Amino acid sequence: MSDDCVLARTEGRIGHLTLNRPKALNALNRAMVRRIDEALAAWEDDPAVETVVISGAGERGLCAGGDIRSIYEDARAGGTASFAFWRDEYRLNARIARYPKPYVALMDGIVMGGGVGVSAHGNVRIVTERSRIAMPETGIGFAPDVGGTYLLALAPGELGTHLALTGAEIGADDAMLCGLADHFVPSGDLPRLLDALATRTVEDALQLYVRQPPPGELAGHRAWIDDCYGADTVEEIVARLRNHGTGAAEATADTLATRSPTALKVTLAAVRSARRLGRLERALEQEYRSSCAALASHDLAEGIRAQVIDKDRRPHWKPATPAEVTDTDVERYFAPPEGGDLHLVDRPNSPEITASRLS
Repeated sequence: MSDDCVLARTEGRIGHLTLNRPKALNALNRAMVRRIDEALAAWEDDPAVETVVISGAGERGLCAGGDIRSIYEDARAGGTASFAFWRDEYRLNARIARYPKPYVALMDGIVMGGGVGVSAHGNVRIVTERSRIAMPETGIGFAPDVGGTYLLALAPGELGTHLALTGAEIGADDAMLCGLADHFVPSGDLPRLLDALATRTVEDALQLYVRQPPPGELAGHRAWIDDCYGADTVEEIVARLRNHGTGAAEATADTLATRSPTALKVTLAAVRSARRLGRLERALEQEYRSSCAALASHDLAEGIRAQVIDKDRRPHWKPATPAEVTDTDVERYFAPPEGGDLHLVDRPNSPEITASRLS
């Protein structure tokens, strides 16, 4: 991996990080995670850097997620190299969430999986009319990570459960409704916003370019989403969706039928648990357990094969239905992994993370 996979530069008041793998839609690997972390550590104590900005190179988006081809090869080989990647990545997510300076994430274009982890934990999260945000992990036999279960657990009602289980993409207004973003700026104004951030405070720069986003969709679906996802099990959720009598609910049930049954049950348990854990670091520790367990599972390698390697879009999940996934199967995803847990809570300077954001 070349040293320019993440570009770090200072300009005026800002330290600017650019994810620089546009051909891979800026997918994250361990080298990139470590480079971001190093830059944030250096800028934290640099009085010349008042604000940090993160953006993605190319025209398609900020970041499509982690480098799942590498994870696929690791899973196929029965390895544990991905454990080190996740440990570094989740520590970075926690650093971003408690970063002492304004952390401005330009969530333009595609922002998925690990891309959410390096953006939505920031305190100034900007979306555009091009933003397509998702945690699509259940489609590859995985559960939301990078603090995704924590973020989605904070969403109003059962919106977060819906997004976590389906992996549905949302735009700017819905991202703001769900607490994944703060401000809408038209994509054409982002270069001027960057220029303003280099010479002005964040608050002053935002006043120049923040606008109202185009209307979203989720607010109009709250009634059936809250009703159906209020059930206690995946099977009950699907049954409510089938019986609700609306086309959108029926289509959602069809979507869930294509997802990994094991991943659905693990994800539901993880989001419900994240609501009780109370802080991001604890959710990340829980996600580390589920990620490590997934690496040794059938469904993760099979899901990546079907979606990314062979692209036949026909995964063969094992077990094949939610009813066949036992409580014991799910509990394995919450057991300490080989090599031990990820310990974030007891680290120095680790205050509780709340839902409050810098406006």
